Amino acid sequence: MLEIIVQGVLLGGLYTLFALGQSLMFGVMRLTNTAQGDFIILGAFAVIAGVSLTGDAAPWLVALAVLPVAFGFGYALQRYVLNGTLGKDPLPSLVVTFGLSIVIQNLLLEVFSADPRAIETGGLSTQGIALGDAMSVGVLPLVVLAIAIAATGALQWLFAHTALGRSFRAVSDDREIAELMGLNAKKVYAFATAIAFVLIAVAGALQGMRTTVSPSDGPLLLLFAFEAVIIGGMGSFWGTLAGAMILGITQQIGFRLDPGWGIWFGHIVFLVVLVLRPQGLFPKTRG
Repeated sequence: MLEIIVQGVLLGGLYTLFALGQSLMFGVMRLTNTAQGDFIILGAFAVIAGVSLTGDAAPWLVALAVLPVAFGFGYALQRYVLNGTLGKDPLPSLVVTFGLSIVIQNLLLEVFSADPRAIETGGLSTQGIALGDAMSVGVLPLVVLAIAIAATGALQWLFAHTALGRSFRAVSDDREIAELMGLNAKKVYAFATAIAFVLIAVAGALQGMRTTVSPSDGPLLLLFAFEAVIIGGMGSFWGTLAGAMILGITQQIGFRLDPGWGIWFGHIVFLVVLVLRPQGLFPKTRG
């Protein structure tokens, strides 16, 4: 049972990174990004391409170089594309992001083919730390978990203690009043999406280091991200972390019972939460 919980928490760390960008975009703009998983895969392939172009460059350095590109891309995407889809009707944003999902998948297929790829980490993905005689914990999953917790804490601090965070909260609560007070909602939305895309790029890079990725993986990652956000509570960052942990532990229990049951067990928990507590286990908080 201890091993199941540990492995589930480590898996939940990865799911947290998948979901944080989604949680941020929904919390600020009420926008559900159906291309979330494909953008994660795009981030992974951006690092793969960067490592290939630079030869022997360390993947960590390439991943860091991708982050400002992701920030600029997210800002431009929101400012010039997604802002035009926002409104009381969620359908336009869903259609546009779904279209982006199809475009990204086909673009990656054209450029990289359907062959799975991975980011070489020099053996880090196989290194482990022994916990007693019967259990070992991977170094890379521990790094992922630490980054996930740090990112969650940083987002919560940003929202609670900075001027930018107050701007996010203001336009989320009432866009019209925020604009009357002098805020440019479109710029605030663009900054929120830019930060979300930095998180997406981090998730993509770590996913590519952890396992192989292929252009068609996006929808499954979107599903994991969406389930973690729903279980935890839409717009709640610590809730997203908790939801991801619950999803990871549940999947590990399913995998232990039968190798084919892990993903299915996670879906069952998601459906139960959706029926019994549709607002999530930990609704959005401001503190």
